[in-house]
Amino acid sequence: MKKVYNSFDEINYELKRLDLERKIAWEELKGLKGDVKEDLQPLNWVQTALSYTAKIGSFVMFKKFMK
Repeated sequence: MKKVYNSFDEINYELKRLDLERKIAWEELKGLKGDVKEDLQPLNWVQTALSYTAKIGSFVMFKKFMK
């Protein structure tokens, strides 16, 4: 899509807006990198495994009590 600019002020405004959008996207990517890095730490794996084990264990115990 072509955009027609009527003045240099419009061009400068558009360039500043696009630069700010690029900077915002870059900061969002940095945040996501930190989140992924945190999620991949071994301690988080252990916590997740323990959580699933507890859920499955409680389900198995519930089934045994119902029999």
